[in-house]
Amino acid sequence: MSIYAIGDIQGCHDELLRLLDTINFNENTDQLWFAGDLVNRGPKSLETLRFVKTLGDAAVTVLGNHDLHLLAAACSPEQAGKHDTLAPVLKAPDRDELLDWLRHRPLFHYNDDFCLLHAGLPPQWDFNKTRKMALFAERTLRGPDYQRLLTHMYGNKPDLWSPTLTGMAKLRFILNCFTRMRYCDAYGRLDLINSGPLGSQPEKLMPWFQVPKRKSANLRIIFGHWSTLGYYEGNNCYAIDTGCLWGGQLTALKLGEQVQHFSIDCPGARKPGKV
Repeated sequence: MSIYAIGDIQGCHDELLRLLDTINFNENTDQLWFAGDLVNRGPKSLETLRFVKTLGDAAVTVLGNHDLHLLAAACSPEQAGKHDTLAPVLKAPDRDELLDWLRHRPLFHYNDDFCLLHAGLPPQWDFNKTRKMALFAERTLRGPDYQRLLTHMYGNKPDLWSPTLTGMAKLRFILNCFTRMRYCDAYGRLDLINSGPLGSQPEKLMPWFQVPKRKSANLRIIFGHWSTLGYYEGNNCYAIDTGCLWGGQLTALKLGEQVQHFSIDCPGARKPGKV
């Protein structure tokens, strides 16, 4: 079986199908790992959700910030933004089935060789802590109190990990790490404002994967979320959001002892911006 990790789709369904043709994906023998953000801003979020769901065990997807935003908009329509393209999903006859499926996706996935998440990890978390924090938030997202979490997850505080965090503050921090973080300081204090390429950040900030003595440094981590970073391979990490939505590329990695990198061009009308 071949495993391919694929960067942020964000509703670019047709480009996804072209990439799968390029890598000769066989759903009977291969598996896809999606790095989150299946939906939003692109033209075909509904088609993308339906397609990935129908793949069953041939696909694994972790939750991204836009996936969580879709779930929040379904609970509270006022959460929808003016640039969202989520209406077809929210009006679909199979809406509830799709949203329930999405809500039960993990924040963190792993096998013996690689880990998959959408955004990043604070430097204080090793593998066991990462798994524990993911399960803690996943249980809430899948439980009876999920609507409260989805309507209170927005916000940039707390911005520093502490074992004393509890309740909604702890959940918000966990979700911000797994689905939103890019830069932080040397202590792991999250900066959720700066989203530009490496070198554009204030001097005190660094990408989360370059923090000294990061406890997850021994893990081979695949992540998306950071389109302005582009494809990046270093620090035992692989960044695979290559800006399909913005007219860049859609990227797949064939996972193995030697990682193989595949990309297709996605010429689009949209200009780069915050996602």
